[in-house]
Parts: sequence; C-alpha cells; structure tokens
Amino acid sequence: MKCALAFVALFVAMALAIPVPDQNAETLRFDSNVEVNGYNYQYETSNGISAQEAGELKNVGDSAALAVRGSYTYTAADGQVYTVNYIADENGFQPDGEHIPKK
Repeated sequence: MKCALAFVALFVAMALAIPVPDQNAETLRFDSNVEVNGYNYQYETSNGISAQEAGELKNVGDSAALAVRGSYTYTAADGQVYTVNYIADENGFQPDGEHIPKK
C-alpha cells in the first residue's frame, strides 16, 4: 500500500514539474480512488494538462509487485500536444508516444 501511495506521489510530482504556460491554471477535474490492492486517479487542468493512472498489486514469484498503467497529455512550448502512454511494472518504466524514439 505504501508503494502505491509513493507511485501516486511520484507521478503527481512529475506532472507538476512540467512547465506550466498558464500560471493561473485551475484544476477542472480530479478523481482518486485508493484501495488495499490498487489505486487509480485522473485529473485535467485548464491549461490542457491531463493524466490518468491505475496501479494494482500482483504476485511476481514469491513477492508482490506494483503494476501501473497510465498516460499524460500536455502542450509543449512549441504549441504541439504530446501524449505519453506508459506501463511501469517489474520490467521497468515503458513509455510510448509518437514523439518518443522507438528501439
């Protein structure tokens, strides 16, 4: 459970670290649900930033691991809208987006 809350805090911190073009941006929507075996949240701001994420505990061998799926969207300084979809699990952080180079 503490891991789930740590991941939520990490991704919220990442979202807050994105440069905000509108210093007066307001939260238009925020939903959050934290349970024993998982969590989810989503938010949207007036300057076009949005994010959603869901995480759940799963068994990996003899131990439990947190499996997370989510996405975030923002408008860059050049006016282009970027979306990143990601998975974070026992295989690490795996982002995917049209602007992210493929291996």
